[in-house]
Amino acid sequence: MGIFSRITDIVNANLNALLDKAEDPEKMVRLIIQEMEEALVEVRSTSARAIADRKEVQRRQGWLQAEAGEWERKAEVAIAKGRDDLARGALLERNKAREASDLLERDLAFLDDTLNKLSGDIAALQAKIKDAKARQNAIIMRGKAAQSRLGARRQLSDHNIDDALQRFENYERKMDDLEGQVEAYDLGQKSLADEIAELESSDRIDAELEQLKARMRGGQPGGAGEVHNPEQG
Repeated sequence: MGIFSRITDIVNANLNALLDKAEDPEKMVRLIIQEMEEALVEVRSTSARAIADRKEVQRRQGWLQAEAGEWERKAEVAIAKGRDDLARGALLERNKAREASDLLERDLAFLDDTLNKLSGDIAALQAKIKDAKARQNAIIMRGKAAQSRLGARRQLSDHNIDDALQRFENYERKMDDLEGQVEAYDLGQKSLADEIAELESSDRIDAELEQLKARMRGGQPGGAGEVHNPEQG
């Protein structure tokens, strides 16, 4: 794969889509940053070579242009001396130098285009790396929070909750048993207030009993409780 197509794939890659598919987003974002940083180093190295090539081509072009100028001067000297044959040969050499210089001009145009693309790739990669690093800490924190929540959910699974509730109910039952034992010991043990209250209740019952007897005696003919009226014969 060529460097331009590889860089294009990296630059066009959707970071969110990659992370959504990843089983471990934290690990994935580190790998993405590492790949982009390696690609950035490669692009910069390629740019450095292209800049060096451009300088070399420019030097060769300058040398050819100077050579073309020198052959033209020699052609002029030959013409001045009446040696058209030599002047013709000098012009041929001048034209060869110019043609070679024109070929190098196309090379320079290609190198300039390459450097422009590499410059754009460097800027795009730097922006991608900056974005990924800005998200890295957030993704790591989200991953740790998710792991903590997952651990808590596992601890509080339905099965564990049922067990906890059962243990709680068992504890309540034990408290009921203890309280029942305490109340059982209290049975038959009356306080002073309880005994006095029972005496008062007994007195009320005795009084009501005497009243009931008196009513019953009063309702019987010739009974001891009957009141004699002297006006009756």
